Amino acid sequence: MRTPTLAALELRRFGRGRLPRAAMVAVLLLPLLYGALYLWSFWDPYGRLDKLPVALVNADKGTAGDTIVQGLKDSDTFDWQQTSAAEAAKGVEDGTYYLSLTVPADFTDRVTSSGGEDPVTAALKVRTNDANNYIVGQISRTVFSEVRSTVSTKASRKFYDKIYVSFSDLHDRTTKAADGADDVTTGAGNAEDGSATLGEGIDTAKDGADQLAGGLKTTKTGAHSLASGLGTLSTGAGKVATGATQVADGTQILADKVNGASDEIAFVKKHAKEINAAARLVATGSQAIRDGLGELPANTAEAVAQAHSAAAQLRSTYNSRCPLGAVTSECKALKKAADTADDVAALAVQLQTYVRNSTTDIDALRDDLGTVHSIAQQLATADLPKELDTVVTKVNALNTGAHQVATGAKKVSTGLGTASTGANSLDTGIGKLSTGANDLAGGMYKLSNGANRLTTGLTELTDGSGQLATGLHQGASKIPDYGTQTRDARTKVMSDPVQLASQNLHKAANYGTGFAPYFIPLSLWVGAMVAYMLLQPLSKRALATGAPAWRIAIAGWLPVVAIGIAQTLALLAVLHWAIGLQMVRAAGTIGFLLLVTACFAAIVQWLNARFGPAGRVLVLALLMLQLTSAGGTYPVQTSPGFFNALHPLLPMTYVVDGLRHLITGGELWPVWRACLVLGVFTAGALTLTAWSARRKQVWTLDRLHPELSL
Repeated sequence: MRTPTLAALELRRFGRGRLPRAAMVAVLLLPLLYGALYLWSFWDPYGRLDKLPVALVNADKGTAGDTIVQGLKDSDTFDWQQTSAAEAAKGVEDGTYYLSLTVPADFTDRVTSSGGEDPVTAALKVRTNDANNYIVGQISRTVFSEVRSTVSTKASRKFYDKIYVSFSDLHDRTTKAADGADDVTTGAGNAEDGSATLGEGIDTAKDGADQLAGGLKTTKTGAHSLASGLGTLSTGAGKVATGATQVADGTQILADKVNGASDEIAFVKKHAKEINAAARLVATGSQAIRDGLGELPANTAEAVAQAHSAAAQLRSTYNSRCPLGAVTSECKALKKAADTADDVAALAVQLQTYVRNSTTDIDALRDDLGTVHSIAQQLATADLPKELDTVVTKVNALNTGAHQVATGAKKVSTGLGTASTGANSLDTGIGKLSTGANDLAGGMYKLSNGANRLTTGLTELTDGSGQLATGLHQGASKIPDYGTQTRDARTKVMSDPVQLASQNLHKAANYGTGFAPYFIPLSLWVGAMVAYMLLQPLSKRALATGAPAWRIAIAGWLPVVAIGIAQTLALLAVLHWAIGLQMVRAAGTIGFLLLVTACFAAIVQWLNARFGPAGRVLVLALLMLQLTSAGGTYPVQTSPGFFNALHPLLPMTYVVDGLRHLITGGELWPVWRACLVLGVFTAGALTLTAWSARRKQVWTLDRLHPELSL
C-alpha cells in the first residue's frame, strides 16, 4: 500500500460518526485557544489603560497642582478618580484603585522655588500595591516617569524663561549704561574744551589782573604824589595866606605911616633893605602859588582818567569771571575791588568838578597873584631912598594888592585844603584798589591753577568715560538679547536639552502584534501535540504488513501535517480578519508556518513513536523548554544561563525570530536561517521516526507488557 493511501486511511477513521468528526473539529480549532484567544486577551493593553481606576489626590495649595490634575484628566492615561488622601490609601490597599498619585500641599511653592534664594525640588507621590497587579505597577512607573519629566520640563521652561528675560533686561540696561557713558564722554569732552577755553580766559584775566595791579600801583604812586603835592601846596597856600595877611597888615601899617607921618618915611629909608627882602619873598611865593594853580586842572583830569580806567577793568573782569552774581571767594574779592574802584572814580570826579567850578576864582586869584608878583618884584628891586617920593603911591598900591592877595590866598588855601583832602582820599582809595588788584591777581593765579587742574581732570574723565563706554558697549554686545521667539526656542531646548531620538526600523503596530511570533508557534506545537493524541504516530497496519520503515514514518506524519495546515490557515484567518493582525509579508508568513507545522509534527511524531506514552510527557516538557528559552517575551540574555545555553539548540528559537521578520519586516536572513534549521529538524525527526518504526516491526517483551500505559 502506498504512503498517501496509508495516510488517508488514518484520516478516514474520523469520518465515521459524530464524535470522531467533533474530535477532528476540536483538533483543528484548538490552536485558536492558544494563539487567537491569548493574543486577543492582551492585544492592545496600553490602549485600554484608561479603564484602570486610579486615585488622584490634589493637596496642593497653589495652582501647579490644578494644572497637573487637569492635564492628567485630559490625557486619558488612566481612569483618574479624584478623591481624598484617606480614601486613596484605603482604595489602594483593598484593590479599589490600582495605584494613587498625590500632589503634595507645597508642590507649587517647591516648583517655583527655582528662582528664589533657597530652591528645593518638588515631588509627586505615587503609591502602588503589587498585590493588586504587578504589571500595573510597572506600567505606572513608566507613565509617571513621563509625567514627572513633563512637569519638570514646564518648571524648567519657566525658570529658563526668567533667566533669558534677565539676560535681555541686563543687555538693555547695559546698553543704556553704555549710551549714558557715551553722553558722559561727550559732555566731559565738551567740558574739557570749555575748561581749556576757561583756562585760556583765566590766563588772559590773570595777565590783565597783573597789568591792572601794575597800573594801579603806578596810579597809586601818582595819586600819592598828587596828594603829597596838593598837601604841600595846601600847606604852602596856608602859609602864603597867613603871610599875605601879615603882609597886608604890614603894608596897611606902612601905608598908614607913609601917609600919616614923616617919621615912617624916615623908617622906610632906614629899613629899605628889609623892605626889599620882604618884597622879594612876596614875589617868589605869589609866583609859586600862581604856577601851582595853573597845573591843578590838568592834574585832576589825569587822576579822573586813571581812576575810571582802573574801575572799568575791574568791573569787566568781575562780570566775565562771575556771571549771574556768583559768590565764590574770588568773585567776592573782585566785587569788593570793583566797588572800591567805582567809589575812587566818583571821588576823583567830585574833585575835578570842584576844580572846574572854581575856575573863575582860581583865575582871578592867579591874576591877583600876578599883580602882587609884579608889584613885589618892583618893590624888591626899587631903590627906596631915591624913590621915596613914589614910594607912598607904590606903598598904597602895594597895600591894596596885598589885601587882595590875602583875600585870594585865603580862598586858594581853603580850596587847596579841600583838594588836598580829596587827593588823600583818592590816594587811600587807589591804595585799597591796588591791594584788591593784588588780591585779584593772586586769586586769578590760584584760579588759573585750578582751571588747569580742572582741564587735566576733565581730560582723565573723558578718557575714563570713553573706556567705560567702550567696555560697556563690548559687554552689551556679548550679553545675549533674546526676542520672544528666540527665547521660547532656547527655553524649550534648555528645559529639555536631551531628547531620545528613537527610530523604530520595523515597528509593531501594538502589543499583540509584537507577541504574535511567540504565541503562533506555541499554538501550532499544541495543535500537533493534540493531533497525535488522536492519531497514531505509526500505523499498526503498516507495521504488521512489513512495509518499509521510511514509508511507515511518512504515512504517520502526513495526516498531522494536513491537520496542521488546516490549523495554520484557520489561525491566520482569525488573527487577520477577526483580531486585526497585519503582516508585512503575508504570503511568506503562511509558507513559513506551513514549514513550521511540518517540523513540529515530525518532532512530536518521533517523540511519541520512540517513547510511546512517555513521549507525550516529553512533548509537553520540550514545549516548556522552548517557551522559556526562545526569547519570545524578554530577551533571552535576561534569563539564567541554563536558558541561554538551550536557546540556539531548539527550533522554536528560530521560528520566533523568523516570524518577527516576516510579520513586522526586516532582514530575510533570519527567515532563511530558520527554514534551514527547520528543514534539518524535520529531516532528522523523520529519520529517527523511521528508525523507531523499524524497531517496532520487531516484537519484544517490553512491547507486549509495557511498564507504563497511558
